[in-house]
Amino acid sequence: MTFSSSFGSRPGVPPLEVRLTRNGIGESLHRVHAVVCDQRGRILMRAGDPQQLSFIRSALKPFQAQIFVSSGAADLGQHDDRALAIACASHAGEAGQAREAFKILWKADLESEQLQCPTPAGRQSPLEHNCSGKHAAFLATCRKMHWPLETYLQIEHPLQQQVLKRVAELLGIPAAELITARDDCGAPTLQLQLAQMALLFAHLGAGQNPELERLCRSMLAHPDLVAGEGRFDTAVMRSSHGQVLSKGGAEGIQCLSRVGEGLGLAIKVEDGARRAKQAVALHLMEQLEWLTPMTLEELSTQFLVPNTAVKLEVSGELRFDNGN
Repeated sequence: MTFSSSFGSRPGVPPLEVRLTRNGIGESLHRVHAVVCDQRGRILMRAGDPQQLSFIRSALKPFQAQIFVSSGAADLGQHDDRALAIACASHAGEAGQAREAFKILWKADLESEQLQCPTPAGRQSPLEHNCSGKHAAFLATCRKMHWPLETYLQIEHPLQQQVLKRVAELLGIPAAELITARDDCGAPTLQLQLAQMALLFAHLGAGQNPELERLCRSMLAHPDLVAGEGRFDTAVMRSSHGQVLSKGGAEGIQCLSRVGEGLGLAIKVEDGARRAKQAVALHLMEQLEWLTPMTLEELSTQFLVPNTAVKLEVSGELRFDNGN
């Protein structure tokens, strides 16, 4: 598969705007880019620039966890859907979430001290870090494959090279073209075009790649592990009843899959505001009819009205991409 090169920064499709109002008076404004792609890399709809470059941050986690499955490490440890969900998670560090990350390590005869994600401020263990599930899966994979454990976060490590290889295959580009940087947890992340992020999530929810389908199913079965109570990804997946997969990343990244249809939606807020990406995600899922009106109303009450005086309002829409 060759990633479509037909998209570009074409005029006539402005970014979306998110305005925060206080008692009806505008206070802050965010500009947001968004794009919908199918599995062939075709841009179907967009708002703003589909070539917008950004680091995918934690929205990369399902594709990093793919190696946990493909290597056989998940099956060797007889890991269930809960383990796969925590491997894809940006969790809240709650006891149940940390316990799932610990189980991955325990079944591979590993210790929590071998995790190289930091211990969060005010916490007792790296297991409480939001990326501990990903790191635990990394280590369990290295144990299974007899790869070095001490250097598992280095980009030259066989594990990270496999991640690059798998992502490049999904994008239809050479792995050497991928630009990497260090994420806050120490693991590599990737700089991608927004349309490439949408393409990855089109693959994730399509159900045609057995490893990705297994990860997608696990995230949808256990949305409480992927983020946590009161958090956007958990609320969307729980409310969608298996129809929408949601995974956010820092600095205004939000990616979603329409499960079973091979469609991916990627969002980038220029100033990185989390509140704006959530507002736009709900606005676009309403336009795309990915959620029922009742579900959207419930989620909007939770995420668009922080308090009685403040409200988030989105203007603009996705437009069909006709190449003009």
